[in-house]
Amino acid sequence: MGKKRKVPAVNASSSADIAFMLLLFFLMTSSMDTDKGLPRRLPPPVPKEQKNEDVDIKKRNLLVVLINSNNQILCGDQFIDIKQLKDRVKEFVDNPANNEHMPERVEVDVPFFGKRMVTKNHVISLQNDRGTEYQAYIDVQNEIAAAYNELRDGISKEKFGKAFADLDEEQQKAVQMIYPQKISEAEPKNYGGAK
Repeated sequence: MGKKRKVPAVNASSSADIAFMLLLFFLMTSSMDTDKGLPRRLPPPVPKEQKNEDVDIKKRNLLVVLINSNNQILCGDQFIDIKQLKDRVKEFVDNPANNEHMPERVEVDVPFFGKRMVTKNHVISLQNDRGTEYQAYIDVQNEIAAAYNELRDGISKEKFGKAFADLDEEQQKAVQMIYPQKISEAEPKNYGGAK
């Protein structure tokens, strides 16, 4: 009878090392498209010594979008359908007719564009009730983001002949000066319904 051949043992500990190295490799070499998310710009912290009246936002510059516990959307002082929200936000941010009840327009010197009237002090306050469904909140976020995207795309195509996402960094910064995204997300509150 021939000798039994010994099968060499596999070193299992090296498998974990290899898997870890592969994971590191893919993490380092793959890039995430951060532009596809929903960026948020929260108001900066208020210095303690600053007076309260200095940080008050003028009523005309603030648009409150509230989602109640029944997932109804209150935009300003009116209940609206989610399909109306994008256009409401666009009109508020742009204020093309210089409506005195909408954000004040301030002259800003914008690269590539020159002097422009911009509603740079506007703020959209997105609030929800504790009973609000998560999906309803996400849907509202998406509509607000879409409003900014459409405004930026419109002026980008008008000035540069291409969409905002296709502009170079300096051009994008200029467009962002004209339509700065200012969304404040407040803590959930109880406005009625679910307590």
